[in-house]
Amino acid sequence: MNTLFDKIWDSHVVASAGGGVSQLYIDRLYCHEATTPQAFEGLRERGIRCLRPERIFCMPDHNTPTHDQDKPIADPVGRAQVDTLERNASEFGLTYFGMNTPDNGVIHVVGPEKGLSLPGMTIVCGDSHTSTHGAMGAVAFGIGTSEVEMVLASQCVLQSKPKSMSIRVEGELGKGVTAKDLALYLMMKISTSGATGYFIEYRGSTIRSLSMEGRLTLSNLCIEMGARGGFIAPDSKTFDYLKGREYAPEGEAWDRAVEYWKTLYSGEDAVFDKELVFDASDVQPMISYGTNPGMSMPIDGRIPADASPKAMEYMGLEPGQSLLGHKVDYVFLGACTNGRIEDFRAFASVVRGRRKAEGVTAWLVPGSWAVKRSIEEEGLDKELAAAGFEIRQPGCSACLAMNDDKIPAGKYAVSTSNRNFEGRQGPGSRTLLASPLTAAAAAVTGVVTDPRELI
Repeated sequence: MNTLFDKIWDSHVVASAGGGVSQLYIDRLYCHEATTPQAFEGLRERGIRCLRPERIFCMPDHNTPTHDQDKPIADPVGRAQVDTLERNASEFGLTYFGMNTPDNGVIHVVGPEKGLSLPGMTIVCGDSHTSTHGAMGAVAFGIGTSEVEMVLASQCVLQSKPKSMSIRVEGELGKGVTAKDLALYLMMKISTSGATGYFIEYRGSTIRSLSMEGRLTLSNLCIEMGARGGFIAPDSKTFDYLKGREYAPEGEAWDRAVEYWKTLYSGEDAVFDKELVFDASDVQPMISYGTNPGMSMPIDGRIPADASPKAMEYMGLEPGQSLLGHKVDYVFLGACTNGRIEDFRAFASVVRGRRKAEGVTAWLVPGSWAVKRSIEEEGLDKELAAAGFEIRQPGCSACLAMNDDKIPAGKYAVSTSNRNFEGRQGPGSRTLLASPLTAAAAAVTGVVTDPRELI
């Protein structure tokens, strides 16, 4: 029996281009401001329009400030990119979710929460973390700007079919262990290149037990193992999550869609190119110590003796060192990895009854305006404000140094984002990737702390 990846991919192949390359039909294209200007300009130069504008959705997120969004963006480059996307969307007749509107947010948060990302779809965006949408049971992956132009013009893209990988995780995650910890654990085990050339299907009882928010986090981070993308077969949790969302099917169309979605799974006899199996009980709260996400370890562990000297010099750390008790300057909760309502609930659960540590700057950034509304409806904003925290406005924020939220050189940030490359959060910044629970523990103690001690 074919894998689920084979089913979705093969059903979207329009034609073979030879040499193992296929013309792949794309159900949904997401466009943000950073990777699309040249693509639209290419259409303009050729005098052509978008083939299927109703399948294309645009929104700014990378350059979006997380404060004073009702005012012009101060940075001229960021302002130009956002303004250009708005003009292009208008000129080419595309749906545009503008900054400071109820529909806006981080594109990989908004897509699922609006029901735009659906099981069985092919989804692309000029952003590597497009893999996030795989949590819905879609084949989703990032593409380059020239490929964005290709999809705008033809609703197809030329792609070589990746190999298939099964990552099966069985058992129950322990106290204080989240989907983010599981993702960092997998990266530690197979490295940041261990899935290069593959498309991952996450399987097993542990995966089925994850909430949709947890599945989105896990799918988001598969790209950090080198994978082309990663996804999870849809099930009743997926259907319950999607039902009633703005762009989800309704009535009889919903019933037909669910019947189709129920066929989207890999059978027990499906053959993968590579299969890996892990035990959930081996996963602990994790934290990164180096300059790629694979340089991670259990929070109560010690930096490996063979840690990269270059990474250690940049991070100001040493092999054999424990990070517990290490001073923290900044805490960032947010990004397309951990900017959903469940992440804010987790953060608040640790903060409750405590105060933000003096000397810690905390940026709590919802992944969308819808998440911000949920925070306020549940009263989490008041709880967090009483503890000394402020909820900022939605955007990519400190995930990457493309807006005002930059970590200063030499400062340590416990971050729920997806990457800890040199300079990722600002020139000279030092990033420790972790879960919302671990970020909250650091925010109230001022040092790296095992969240299990505070739960």
